[in-house]
Amino acid sequence: MEIVVFVCGALVMVFELVGARILGPYVGTSLFIWTSLIGIILGSLSVGYWLGGKLADKRPNYSVFGSIILSAGLSILFTAVVKDVLLQFLARNIIDIRWLSIFASLILFAPASVFLGMVSPYAIKLKLQSLRQSGRTVGNLYAISTIGSIVGTFGAGFYLIPTIGTNKMVFVIAMTLMVISFLTFLFNKKYIGVLASIIFMIAAFILFWIFSNRDTTLVDVDTLYNRVMIYETTDYKTGREIKLLKINDERSSAVFTDSDELVFYYLKYYHLAAHFNPQLKSALMIGGSAYTYPRDYLKKYPGASIDVVEIDPKLTELSKVHFGLKEDPRLKIIHEDGRTFLNRGNGKYDVIFMDAFRSQFTVPFQLTTLECVEQQYNLLTDGGLVIANVISALDGESNKFLQAQAKTYEQVFPRVLYFAVGDPDDKNLFQNIMIVALKDTSIPAFTNPNPELDEYLSHHITLDIDGEIPVLTDDYAPVEYYAGQTIAAYMRLFK
Repeated sequence: MEIVVFVCGALVMVFELVGARILGPYVGTSLFIWTSLIGIILGSLSVGYWLGGKLADKRPNYSVFGSIILSAGLSILFTAVVKDVLLQFLARNIIDIRWLSIFASLILFAPASVFLGMVSPYAIKLKLQSLRQSGRTVGNLYAISTIGSIVGTFGAGFYLIPTIGTNKMVFVIAMTLMVISFLTFLFNKKYIGVLASIIFMIAAFILFWIFSNRDTTLVDVDTLYNRVMIYETTDYKTGREIKLLKINDERSSAVFTDSDELVFYYLKYYHLAAHFNPQLKSALMIGGSAYTYPRDYLKKYPGASIDVVEIDPKLTELSKVHFGLKEDPRLKIIHEDGRTFLNRGNGKYDVIFMDAFRSQFTVPFQLTTLECVEQQYNLLTDGGLVIANVISALDGESNKFLQAQAKTYEQVFPRVLYFAVGDPDDKNLFQNIMIVALKDTSIPAFTNPNPELDEYLSHHITLDIDGEIPVLTDDYAPVEYYAGQTIAAYMRLFK
């Protein structure tokens, strides 16, 4: 009994952590997603505790106990089978990311969590032999369940998810519960339950084999930080073949299979650095992904060097295997959180490129704040600049994060400029907006003899900033809230 309670306690936490990776490719990894996931699972466990206790008083036998565990396994098997189709459907039909994450969590994670919550109170009833020892029995089993949860948390986060991956891990959890139910039935000679467990284990194995062999991605792995997928597909603008790197729900990087030209057009706007600081020799980039821009930078500026801070070392490894990243003495890669690197303040740079995202519209909050921008300013040489990428519309109702980020940069830098990569005149178009923050106080020119740079400069815009919008700080940075408004506005365009 103690082993069953321990394992079920561990699987609850493994399932919760895997849940974030299941949701990630469709709704990102923002605070909203974690809030919904944790809240739904805790609520479902509470329902399970109540139902388990009530059922245990009415029918305290091992047939019911094994059936509860088997039902938990079947619920997780259901999650494994329908998760992608369901999340695609919900993402198309629910605009508000908060409601999207709540409904997704309810359907995919609540049923199994209810059954797993029923295990402990039911086990206590079966284990309880006398009222004299009831306190000890209850305390021991809940302690064992909690220890299991702790082991499951560290085991999943540090080893299982990065090693096995999300899709396989869901099937592993389901089949583990089916094995436990099989052993529970077998040891207590409940042979109908034994037969049912065997049938469902076979079905789970067949489904696992089918789903494992139908995957068309080149790579689908879980790292310590992200769910990462690599596809071969076509560029929707040019129709040319590309290899695409997707991190959670974000199309993070891509390369053409027939050339080293940049696929994502906004990356070319980082070359504005050469206009505003023609003597640039040293650069820092926060966010490496597949290292497409750093390689383009080194090719374009033979005498320059670039340091790239990428928190996820697995992305660097994948970039070497799938995207042609090679060792270069002018390229230094640092595996660290961008904010902690900025805080340490080592070295001076002529330009800092900011391009780190947690999901499609969300920048990690610690890289958006006044304190972070001040660190960027301090790391720049005289005449240095920051170019930061933000995805937003220009319409004031859906660009609160852009406005807040712009206002934060304007608190620190004497001159801040804005460039709309797509269409400067379309206020409703969601596009890359490049924030260019200059340390130099002089008025810059907006023409350049280089036709490429001159084209980028022609996309200069004036940004209207709401005077009431607060500056982002380490204490108050509602980045996910603003991103939620942006996503809702973006989704309404496709309704």
